[in-house]
Amino acid sequence: MKYVINKKNEFFFDSNNLKTSVLFVCMGNICRSPTAEEVFRTLVNKIDLQENIIIDSAGTHSFHEGKKVDDRAKKIAFKRGYDLSQHEARIVSSSDFIDFDLILAMDWDNLAFLQRMAPRGTNHKLHLLMRYASSTEAATVPDPYGGGSKEFDLALNYIEDACDGLCETICRRASINAAA
Repeated sequence: MKYVINKKNEFFFDSNNLKTSVLFVCMGNICRSPTAEEVFRTLVNKIDLQENIIIDSAGTHSFHEGKKVDDRAKKIAFKRGYDLSQHEARIVSSSDFIDFDLILAMDWDNLAFLQRMAPRGTNHKLHLLMRYASSTEAATVPDPYGGGSKEFDLALNYIEDACDGLCETICRRASINAAA
């Protein structure tokens, strides 16, 4: 699906193209963004839309590039049925701003980094993931990296809430556009 922006700076999907792409972004791409990628992929697979939605994640900084997911994130996610074992960290590339319809940052620092990096005409694709949350009022997904299992569990709670809302929003907008 390709997006169309209305006067309120909200995106809607063009029903002529039934694919969309979402990139989740955190700092190192070893805990929050790969978790969001897998949570969202699981939701998309449950509703059999994997052929229509491209999902990936990346980091704004390269210090974990090529590394696997943090063991604490992997363990907490596995307890809830998510498998993060195949993920390999990568950094955001300039082509991501062209290739993805939505680029969702985990926090304000990563959003600001993306805004500085974004080529002209692509800033409308950049948002905080938590804008889609319905049960959590926090604006950002807290970085659990310096903490323990409690912090990773909290981050996963936020991510699940926001990914549920994102999935619902994409499906609702696709249904509206398909009916039009």
